[in-house]
Amino acid sequence: MKLFKKKHIFIVLGAGILSSAYSEEGLHTEPAQGKVYFYKKSNGVDREIEVFFPKGHDPSRKPGPGIIMFHGGGWGGGSRKQFQPLCRYFASRGVVAATVTYQLASKSWKGEGSRKRVCITDAKSAIRWYKEHAADLGIDPLRIVAGGGSAGGHISLLATPNPGLNDPQDPKGFDTSVAAYLLFNPALSADDAQDPDVNFLDHLKADFPPAIVFFGSDDSWLKKGWNPAYAKMETLEIKTVDLRIANGQGHAFFNKPPWVNVTLVESDKFLTQLGYLEGKPTLPAPKAGEKLIKSP
Repeated sequence: MKLFKKKHIFIVLGAGILSSAYSEEGLHTEPAQGKVYFYKKSNGVDREIEVFFPKGHDPSRKPGPGIIMFHGGGWGGGSRKQFQPLCRYFASRGVVAATVTYQLASKSWKGEGSRKRVCITDAKSAIRWYKEHAADLGIDPLRIVAGGGSAGGHISLLATPNPGLNDPQDPKGFDTSVAAYLLFNPALSADDAQDPDVNFLDHLKADFPPAIVFFGSDDSWLKKGWNPAYAKMETLEIKTVDLRIANGQGHAFFNKPPWVNVTLVESDKFLTQLGYLEGKPTLPAPKAGEKLIKSP
């Protein structure tokens, strides 16, 4: 299957370079790019997925897990660059990882239902593209981990179990189910109940995949959005969700040091427990000893 690449953006970093891009204070943000592909055209714009490969990656060998991340920004802003550091790190740990550009939702939306729908449709297309090209990328389509931050967390949660909001141009025969989630303060809201297609509670089932979820204790999205979802998970007897709280932190705390490293280390451990990684995290612990509290 031919992959459609964007010209002139084919820089792949090796593990040695990757490991030097991290410090005790957090992740350096110097420009670094993976391979950029077009996964679809929506609203007249080519949508991009940027894929980071491990050093010496050979797709012809036994396929490994893949990670696909969706950025935050209130559904109407943000950039895939948000998760470039995460993708670089997990590529250094031997995992193919991708960060996605999707159609942003205008607050002046006049279409049917919630403006968030367009984001979810593109996310579903990106996941299908990832699966369609799994052999070319060297990933196992049954071991794909999805996730995102804030609005991106919401988008990943709705793109995967929701049978609706499909782009009719998507390739047939590829679903959007995933094996696990990496969720950074996912922005769930009671207002989503006005449109079932964007309401996570309407699609939460007992077979919800394993997930690690990060929130700051002072984040209002925890109280008004995630807590009701967590309560339903308890009702459904879902035991596969690892909720971690950063005391005294607000929304998007994971974007700043030292919490960048702290959340990545815990994500690494989570994926290792699933059998997707081997060995210990390669990031240093913060000097001040900041830790996440595991919620019961």
